[in-house]
Amino acid sequence: MKILAIDTSNFVLGIALYEDGKVIGEFITNLKKNHSIRAMPAIEQVMKDCDIKPKDLSKIVVAKGPGSYTGVRIGVTIAKTLAWTLNIPLVGVSSLEVLAASVGRYFDGYVSPLFDARRGQIYTGLYQFASNEVEIIKNDQLILSTDWAQQLAPLKKSVLFVGNDLPLHEEILKDGLGDLAYLADAVDFNPRPSILAMLGESRPAEAIHTFTPNYIRLAEAEANWLKANKKEKKEDRG
Repeated sequence: MKILAIDTSNFVLGIALYEDGKVIGEFITNLKKNHSIRAMPAIEQVMKDCDIKPKDLSKIVVAKGPGSYTGVRIGVTIAKTLAWTLNIPLVGVSSLEVLAASVGRYFDGYVSPLFDARRGQIYTGLYQFASNEVEIIKNDQLILSTDWAQQLAPLKKSVLFVGNDLPLHEEILKDGLGDLAYLADAVDFNPRPSILAMLGESRPAEAIHTFTPNYIRLAEAEANWLKANKKEKKEDRG
């Protein structure tokens, strides 16, 4: 089974080709550049370098969020289009789970991947690994980093924090957990698209047309529009 994995959910652009436990090719950049321009050329280049044609693919696995609203949408749109055009299965995996699995499989404790969500908030979840299987301890969520630290402290278990936005929140997390807070090295901050492929390999296919990203919250522009629209309707009713 040849799997194409796509992750555009944050600044990191990740593309991987994976077959039967072997990483055939992997492309990763961490740049503030538009994924809508770079994602398809990256996919084409990796497939060309690995001598794989679209008809050779067996499954598409995509990071489905949370993360950047635009970034997640780009990856999911590409994945859905490819899966529908090639008539092959589509699987979505949490972007946070991918990051956790990229570093946490050999850590004896919990793993908390995180993405900054502005205003002191983070997208995060809590995972642990047993027999190389991922176990969700706390579901992906949007939360203030101060509140997250307060939730984790009573667990009294080591927590490995990881993510490119970790430096923005590490002091709060360390203050809240003390010696139980472990910080991943910067070289491990990028999620691995090959791990994304591995996670999605055995998961069941999802309905392509109804597949949607997991934004966790509405994009700010959409939320503001809904708020304004609700206010207008209320005023119209007097």
